[in-house]
Amino acid sequence: MSKRVKWTVVGIGLATIAGIGVLTAAKRGNKATMVRIEAVQARDLVASVTASGQVSPHTKVDVASDISGRIVRLAVQEGQTVSKGQFLLQIDPAQAEAEVQRSAAAIASSRAQAAQAKANFLQAQRNYERSAEIKKQNPQLVSDEQLEQLRTAMEVNQALMEAATHSVDQAAASLRDARSRLEKSTIIAPMSGKVTRLNVEQGETAVPGTFNKDAATLLTISDMSVLETKVKVDETDVARISVGDSAQIQIDAFPDTTFTGHVVEISNSSVKGATGQQTDQAIDYEVTIRLDNAPAETRPDFSATAKIVTDTRRDALSIPIIALTVREDSAVTSGDTAGVTLGRSATQAKQQVGNKDVEGVFVVGTDNKVTFRPVKVGIAGERYFEVVNGLKPGEKIVAGTYQAIRELKDGNVVREAKPEGKDKDKQAPKGGKA
Repeated sequence: MSKRVKWTVVGIGLATIAGIGVLTAAKRGNKATMVRIEAVQARDLVASVTASGQVSPHTKVDVASDISGRIVRLAVQEGQTVSKGQFLLQIDPAQAEAEVQRSAAAIASSRAQAAQAKANFLQAQRNYERSAEIKKQNPQLVSDEQLEQLRTAMEVNQALMEAATHSVDQAAASLRDARSRLEKSTIIAPMSGKVTRLNVEQGETAVPGTFNKDAATLLTISDMSVLETKVKVDETDVARISVGDSAQIQIDAFPDTTFTGHVVEISNSSVKGATGQQTDQAIDYEVTIRLDNAPAETRPDFSATAKIVTDTRRDALSIPIIALTVREDSAVTSGDTAGVTLGRSATQAKQQVGNKDVEGVFVVGTDNKVTFRPVKVGIAGERYFEVVNGLKPGEKIVAGTYQAIRELKDGNVVREAKPEGKDKDKQAPKGGKA
């Protein structure tokens, strides 16, 4: 075999190997990715915020004592319904009654002293006036010194009479104070409602609540006709909530029933702990929701979960939340933010421009090749985003799986996977962008 023939055989072999490699690479490159494909269509969307809290009455009163003493009579039980002005309990009134008696005796004594002081003043006044008249008629009978002494005596007795009068007023005030303390030994209901908490028993000692309100609280009366639940909402969600928004409430004690309500108050300051510091790193705000149809069996502090409806869309063009992904777009410039903001805040838009990232979906073409297309989304429902622009009804997009969307690139070939039971991707987190 000649040298030329040998080189020809070697060349043919190398060409054959190269061809096989090219074909193999082509086959691998054209391998279709298994995905879930879904058509863009109109749906009714409901945007909501979910938060947890506890049920509490709109109005409640912690009843405490202003005086100290032993409870000698207790007329109510926990859970009992009471009316405004109804007798609740009696603190031993013996000391207060004795004080009233002492004050009554003191005022009687003061009045007697005042009467005596008035009589002395009137007598001194008459002596002075009589002597002054005599001196006027016959200056020799009454000297100037005697007249001066009589006038001084009259003024002293006038001052004593005024002091005695003030003593009467002081004794009267002490009597009123003693009677007030006696009245405070009898505790009556300040409002109508249910006794939702009873902290004392007959025979225990009531203490004033000057420094420790919790220790001084005897019982709590709650108006159970108007119930609310106070939930803590994250700062990223509270701006979307408005007073009057409707809500669906689930109370753990009634697992098979959903109750309705509406937002009545949104706190202006964040929730803080007893020390005045944030309870944790997350910043929460308290939102008060009034229940419209709570059952009579509801009790304070029942655990509840509220789903607050912040916005709704009827027949809105929508895409699955999992379909929305982020890709780098080198064509986006700092002056062109139309495809970058995607309904987000200005701060996020600046960040996206700097990183040259854009949100969008992979649209499936007639040849099963995918193309990344930027879209602008609006509100988010439980499973779908509202599409503001970028897509048309009926267009097919890649709607799963999450891993497949993460790895897709422009021009990749896809094939629709057959559904196998429950789609786990439906549980993907909101905004689950690849």
